[in-house]
Amino acid sequence: MKGLAHGFWSDLLSDLQNPRLVWQLVAIAVCVAIGWGAGALMRRWRKEHDQATLAGRTMRPLSTVLAPLVAAALLALVKPVLAGWTSVSMLRMAIALLISFALIRGVFYVLRRAFASSGNVGTFLVMFEKLFALLVWLGVAAWITGIWPDVVDFLDHTVIPIGRNKVSMLTILQAGASVAVTLVLALWVGALIEERLMRVETVHSSLRSVMVRIVRAMLVLVAVLLSLSLVGIDLTVLSVFGGALGVGLGLGLQKIVGSYFSGFVILLERSMTLGDLVKVDQYQGQVTRINARYTVLRSGDGAETIVPNDMFVSQTVQNFSLTDRKSRLATQVTVGYETDLDALFPMLTEAVAGVPRVCATPAPQALLLRFGADGLELELGFWLEDPENGRGNLVSDVNLAIWQVINKQGVTVPYPQREIRFVAPEQPVASPTIVGKAPSFGDIAEK
Repeated sequence: MKGLAHGFWSDLLSDLQNPRLVWQLVAIAVCVAIGWGAGALMRRWRKEHDQATLAGRTMRPLSTVLAPLVAAALLALVKPVLAGWTSVSMLRMAIALLISFALIRGVFYVLRRAFASSGNVGTFLVMFEKLFALLVWLGVAAWITGIWPDVVDFLDHTVIPIGRNKVSMLTILQAGASVAVTLVLALWVGALIEERLMRVETVHSSLRSVMVRIVRAMLVLVAVLLSLSLVGIDLTVLSVFGGALGVGLGLGLQKIVGSYFSGFVILLERSMTLGDLVKVDQYQGQVTRINARYTVLRSGDGAETIVPNDMFVSQTVQNFSLTDRKSRLATQVTVGYETDLDALFPMLTEAVAGVPRVCATPAPQALLLRFGADGLELELGFWLEDPENGRGNLVSDVNLAIWQVINKQGVTVPYPQREIRFVAPEQPVASPTIVGKAPSFGDIAEK
């Protein structure tokens, strides 16, 4: 270790005292400037073609690591030229730093695309990124100073007993790194496939969601099996786990598994999609999210209900927008018997048709329901195209339009009247008074 470190630092000190050091510094500055210029051009080109062509979206990962990689490649080409007549220790250190910087940026990009595709970066992800950057910089520092072989040798000879076997720390770290790398790559590829599938407008949204979930599940499964094989774990031991999982599914997890399979059934048969207004049991609202286990319904008052997917398969579901998003509403009003309905009906339908959100086709319709005790009971029926935006406000607007027409035409709106009469109570009849001694049983017997 001391020899390597001493050799590196002695070469670096000799470079600092060498007048030709300026050529290394110039080469580093020029290569870094060219690399960052190439990265800026790539980012500008990608912004112009990101949404228009597939090439723009494909170049997005490359643009994040292009600058340090170009600079490192140029320095690698310049190093043999300068090595013929001066020392290149500064160039070797710059190449190592640039490659490590490219590695950090690439890993950060993959992590954010795999775990924060929606744009929300969690605290754990930020901490993990900082920890990974610290480990990379420590590894680069160990390589530069020459202590990296000693660190590897120390980890290889440090043995940890696990059951009857003994495993070195180096093997454990390699196993953890292989598992983490394969899982992150699988999630990243899944995110790329999801983004690509969601852009395909010719495929139904439910089918796209099913395909995304199946692809992600298959990628994660393949990544787990591959990482276990790389670690050296015999995959036949999974048969025991599979048997235990089957017993658990049969006993305590059948509801959960039923909800998961119901979610795939809902997405495949397209009986319900995002934005539909549905009602199941006592829950009603707009479908805002369909997950593998549950569906989120958002009601008109803003409350969100998490409904297990098996309820949508095992129970009767009312879908107000399955084949046609239009929904019919109605409101009622009572007018006097002296009202001219032939003149009133066109005015009412015209007023209702002028209310925003009311469909022109089918047109609003006025109906005479019945001859009530207080007057003629009318019904105004109308249709709306966006039931997910609420019904209460629209009914209120329609009632206001009807009320304006009734007031303008002077139509009588009868209402029940009650008379309350206070009746004086009758005088109570006096009961006869018996004067004298009440007859006894013996007196009655004598009579």
